[in-house]
Amino acid sequence: MNQVVVNPPEKVNLLDFDRRGLRDFFTQIGEKPYRAEQVMKWIYHDLEDNFENMTDVGKALRAKLTEVCYIGAPKTLLDKVATDGTHKWLLGMDSGNAIETVYIPEPTRGTLCVSSQIGCALNCSFCSTGAQGFNRNLSTAEIIGQVWVAAKQLGNVTHQNRRITNVVMMGMGEPLANFDNVVRAMHLMRDDLGFGLAAKRVTLSTAGMVPLIDQLSAQIDVSLAVSLHAANDELRTELMPINKRYPIAELLAACQRWIARKPRTSITFEYTLMKGINDQPEHARQLIKLMRKLPTCKVNLIPFNPFPGTQYQRSDANDIHDFQTRLLNAGVLTMLRRTRGDDIDAACGQLAGQVTDRTRRSADIRKRQDEGTLHAS
Repeated sequence: MNQVVVNPPEKVNLLDFDRRGLRDFFTQIGEKPYRAEQVMKWIYHDLEDNFENMTDVGKALRAKLTEVCYIGAPKTLLDKVATDGTHKWLLGMDSGNAIETVYIPEPTRGTLCVSSQIGCALNCSFCSTGAQGFNRNLSTAEIIGQVWVAAKQLGNVTHQNRRITNVVMMGMGEPLANFDNVVRAMHLMRDDLGFGLAAKRVTLSTAGMVPLIDQLSAQIDVSLAVSLHAANDELRTELMPINKRYPIAELLAACQRWIARKPRTSITFEYTLMKGINDQPEHARQLIKLMRKLPTCKVNLIPFNPFPGTQYQRSDANDIHDFQTRLLNAGVLTMLRRTRGDDIDAACGQLAGQVTDRTRRSADIRKRQDEGTLHAS
């Protein structure tokens, strides 16, 4: 009689669970659910990934945890610091892929920009990530693991020495296209036993996946940012193909529903200024008209950050100032984002990582560069 060999199940990464999931996991392995809170505090407050160092957890449980699970954050492949203090990590994924995570220090806060996908499938024409193509969604562990790695390297202490005061889901990828994993990760960012951040300090930025904006507002209390970049459908569709599926009127209606559900919150509309494309007085007038439908919301103007292969240029300083002045004079709350980390390609729109492209988009772009139909730099 042949003996059947049963392989032990793969170990589970505890970073994949929010608090509820972790309690369920402990129940499944025959332990009291409250043990999840003990271990969760070790993971996110003490940034501990070795069960043997969890001194208030019994020896038998530590041995069991070592056997069935692990705490696995992404591995750091590269760590760069810009002259302005901006910090960028290249974090290794599987199959030769890598993502980028950026930390932006300021006098009163420290913002961590987190990725949600390897590449991006939306193909916005002005974004370096989109030019890399798309490989896959990140797991919850790979998303919250970016915060864990940054916190560990920066010396962040939850509820005490907060080096990371804000997290923005504005890195590589469209967060709403990876909805479940992103929401779980944001629950861990918000949880008191996780990183303990207030709702206004966790922001998700979307290109405008309308049905999922509604779903997000029902599932978690976070801040919302919308990548707009044009206030008329023809231009926005040219810049952002998703606009063909969810045009501006539908996107604005979703934003109005968001505000109705969360009346004390505001939405930030991101608008990247590109020379001769969307930075003229008529574009400002179109944006003002649109913002009058959402008077409590604000506009974040972003000077375009060039990357290899782009066809766009940054708007002239005078045009940027004129555009902002027109909005402010019309009563639109408007901020101008200062470019940070561009000497290490860590500025907004520049994140690229290493993407094994499944879409052939990156190959098509290289071909067009070779043919001279796109600029090489």
